[in-house]
Amino acid sequence: MIYSTATVPVNPEGEGKLTRAQVWKGLELKARDARQFLPAGLCTRCDVTEESATHFVRNATIGSVDLREIITLELQHKVTFFQATGPREGVIINELFEDEAGDLQLKFYCYLGLRDKAPNGPEEQAEQAQFDSDKGYKAALLSTLKRTREMVADGRI
Repeated sequence: MIYSTATVPVNPEGEGKLTRAQVWKGLELKARDARQFLPAGLCTRCDVTEESATHFVRNATIGSVDLREIITLELQHKVTFFQATGPREGVIINELFEDEAGDLQLKFYCYLGLRDKAPNGPEEQAEQAQFDSDKGYKAALLSTLKRTREMVADGRI
């Protein structure tokens, strides 16, 4: 089983201040179309194919891997990605919260397994190391905030 987590401040010193509503809009846009937030060429398809009052479904190709995710939104708080198909099974969560000092934080965490691979086998261990590395989900959080700032500056958020 893979468990990984990372938390970054939304408004570190030296960066333009983002409100909770602005960050939330960025997270929602990313959930609906990851192409706008991931490095160019990494996500080549990202389509919302079903939508209801409680969730939506997106089909995407990320890193040449096709996947289907069921996504729920807890308004201005949490985006949850359930891995329905693809190499991983489990859940990925992006959570927006205030820390003890009242500063806005963005947290990633996941509980995942790799389909058809041995639990805690070499493939899962490699995936765990990637998630926990400087190029893993912490970098994804930082790039999401950077892209959100760009969209705020452009007037798209």
